[in-house]
Amino acid sequence: MRIAVVGGGPGGLFFAALIRQADPSAEVTVFERNRADDTFGFGVVFSDRTLEAIHAADPVLRQALTEHGRHWDEIEVRLKGERIRCGGNGMAAVVRRTLLLLLRERARDVGAALRFSTEVTLDDLQGYDLVVAADGTGSRIREALGPGLGASVETATAKFIWFGTDYLFDGLTFVHERSPDGVFAVHGYPISDTVSTFIVETDEASWRRAGLDEFDVTRPPGASDTRSQEYLEKLFAEQIDGGRLLTNNSRWGNFRTRRTRRWHTLDPRPVALLGDAVHTAHFSVGSGTKMAMEDAVELSRALAGHPGDLSAALTAYERAAQPSVRGIQDSARPSLAWWEHFGRYHDTFEPWQFAYHFLTRSIGDARLGRRAPDFVAASHSSWVATYGAEPLETPFESALWSARGRVVDVLTGAEGVPVAVRGTQDLPLAAHPAPGAWGALLTAPDTEAGLPEVFALLSELARPAGADGPGGPELVAVRGGTPLTRTLVCERARMRERLPALAIETEPDRDRAVTTVLSGRADLVGVTR
Repeated sequence: MRIAVVGGGPGGLFFAALIRQADPSAEVTVFERNRADDTFGFGVVFSDRTLEAIHAADPVLRQALTEHGRHWDEIEVRLKGERIRCGGNGMAAVVRRTLLLLLRERARDVGAALRFSTEVTLDDLQGYDLVVAADGTGSRIREALGPGLGASVETATAKFIWFGTDYLFDGLTFVHERSPDGVFAVHGYPISDTVSTFIVETDEASWRRAGLDEFDVTRPPGASDTRSQEYLEKLFAEQIDGGRLLTNNSRWGNFRTRRTRRWHTLDPRPVALLGDAVHTAHFSVGSGTKMAMEDAVELSRALAGHPGDLSAALTAYERAAQPSVRGIQDSARPSLAWWEHFGRYHDTFEPWQFAYHFLTRSIGDARLGRRAPDFVAASHSSWVATYGAEPLETPFESALWSARGRVVDVLTGAEGVPVAVRGTQDLPLAAHPAPGAWGALLTAPDTEAGLPEVFALLSELARPAGADGPGGPELVAVRGGTPLTRTLVCERARMRERLPALAIETEPDRDRAVTTVLSGRADLVGVTR
């Protein structure tokens, strides 16, 4: 079999090495459009818990991390002069260039041919039995195949830019600073003994106020945004001990999450896609390179397991690789949403609650507690010191209504529609202002596209009451939607509109309730009866 691999990144190189080991008779050529010494980006990071399949397939990544990488167990959150640490997060990182050199060496050693400074199209590869598109987010092979793969792309609202720094972080560190223009945050982690990765995120309004929108991002790859480099170097000077920010094609962008229904096609010729060419997940979950290398494992395994039957092999590849990727993307979406709103969290929370809110953006209190019991115990202690009781046992009071704890029953009427909240007295729920004490009932949308309409309703509810009209609601009860949209509506209510929020769940879940209240995502949790 003749196989053309388009793209010489970690996924493409790892696949080339694996398939040559599985089938030494295969003729494998890797085509990379950049020169051998061109490397964009600084480092790649991996979670210890997710590397078993890659290590089992080939030891090259273990070698890279063991001999050349940096390892840590704690995550650090820096905010408002405090530094909060959370253990149980074993991770490792290595310089991207180092990993690529080792993967190239491995691919050559097992007989794959590597051709650099060579850009190819599908038409150039007609003599190959299989084309593997590993050419990244801007995949030209994918684009040449047209819309039949069923791809969708969501563009995040937050802006990000990728630097390095000569300041050495101890481990994965999140730094948050407010400038006169807005709040900026850093994802930093060491990748060698001398360099750390330094990714900065902010919202678009802050980015524009700071004048960081002047760089022409349509310029060819290579040039970096030095104005932003200088601005951020000054803003974070104390956090990096006056160190320098290092550039490498450093320019602002918006993260794009790509989901694709089909990862292969047989028409006009057999093509399989892997890595960023077919799926992406926000870098805050640290899984991009891992997913590409896991795709390589599954694709090589499927081809070896179905010799002579490309259709069956590529179908088996999708069946094996897609579930894991979907799970990562599903967990990455709440993480990405957190970064789209972190300025609001920065201004609302005390450092301990900010850190807890951040670290529970994709997991709950119990799971985090198993991973980092000291951190979770300290978070509960901080709540008790503030409110005098554990989260769910803390009384709630608004002007005209109260509850003895933070989990309350929600009474339903016809067709299961919530009509009242049980407290020291029943609080009627209504979609529109009502006389006396009342709670507003809102339905979260099924997708984030519907949030602006619900947010507009919240703004109306928060307006001061007229002289003759009913007062505002005692709370806003939010039902339906997805866990993410329900959370975003609750947070909007309590953090922007200053209205207490109750998240309505259809089934009791103590862990979710604890996480919701302790993190400040909602004031109360209601369970329908």
